[in-house]
Amino acid sequence: MKVSRVSMTVEELKVSRFIAGFWRQNTWGFSDPELQAYIESLLELGVTTMDHAFVYRSESQFGRVLTAAPHLREGMEIISKFGIRPAGFGELGARETNHYDSSPEHMKRSVEATLSDLNTAYLDVLLVHRPDFLMNAGELAAAFTELKAQGKVRFFGVSNFSASQFELLQSACDFPLVTNQVELSPLCLDPLGNGVLDQCQRHRVNPMLWSCLGGGRLLLGKDARSVRIRNALGNIADQVGAESLDQVIYAWLLSLPCKALPIIGSGRIDRVKRALPAENIQLDREQWYSIWEASTGYSVP
Repeated sequence: MKVSRVSMTVEELKVSRFIAGFWRQNTWGFSDPELQAYIESLLELGVTTMDHAFVYRSESQFGRVLTAAPHLREGMEIISKFGIRPAGFGELGARETNHYDSSPEHMKRSVEATLSDLNTAYLDVLLVHRPDFLMNAGELAAAFTELKAQGKVRFFGVSNFSASQFELLQSACDFPLVTNQVELSPLCLDPLGNGVLDQCQRHRVNPMLWSCLGGGRLLLGKDARSVRIRNALGNIADQVGAESLDQVIYAWLLSLPCKALPIIGSGRIDRVKRALPAENIQLDREQWYSIWEASTGYSVP
C-alpha cells in the first residue's frame, strides 16, 4: 500500500502521514548504494518525509546519495534540527560541556553545515531540537525570517518543547510554526496530559511523534508494564485483524484528533511496510482506552 499525504499548518507544506527517521542510520551498516535503495523503497511506498538532525550524524551519507541520485530530492521533504551541542562534535559541538544553543549565530552555522552535508539548496523544515533556557524568542524568530527570505529554509518548528515554550516562540514569529516533535507511545503518555497535544489541536499543528515503539521495549520488554501493554495490544490485534502489534500501536497514535505524524526509525523496509496498514485500522474508544489503562495500571476515574 501507499501511505497518504497530509497538509500541515500551511497549505504549501505537504508531508507523508508516516515519517522516515534517520536517528539510528549510523547503526544500520548501509553502504551508500544500500542507503539509496532504502530511500528509493521509502519513496515508492509514499514515505516522502525524511527526518534528520545535526547530532544524528546521518546527513553526510544521505547527502552522498543525493549527489549520486539528485533526482530523488524533488520527491521528498527533508527535516533537520539544530541546537544540541555535544562535546566531541567538532566546531559545531561543545568545548567541554554539552549544552543547547538556539542563538541565531549557531543556527545559521548549523544550517549551512546541514545544507552542505545533505547536498541540498534548502530544507523543507528546520526544528529547534531541544528547549534552550537561554533562548531569545525575538532574536530567533528574526533569524528564522532571514533564512526563509534567503530560500534556505521553507518552514520552521520545534522539538521536545512544552506548550508554553511553543507559545513563546510562536508569539515572536510572523508565520506559523508547523510542528512540535515529541516523544509519545503507550509507554510515554506525557503529551496526552501536559497540554502539548491540546495546543497542537487548537493551532491545527500536526505533532511529529518519536520513539513510538518505546525503543523496542513495547515489543520485547519483559518488565510488568510492557507485558501488560503487550497483552492489551494482542487482544486488540485479534479484534481488528491487525497483522502485528506495531500496527495497533501506530493505529492508537493515529487515532489522536491532532492528526499526529508517527516517525518510523527502522532501517528495515519490511518494518516500514508492516507499519503502513495502521492508517486503515480504526480503534473504537474502548479499545483506545484499554491500551491507556494497560499503560497506567488503573482505570479512568
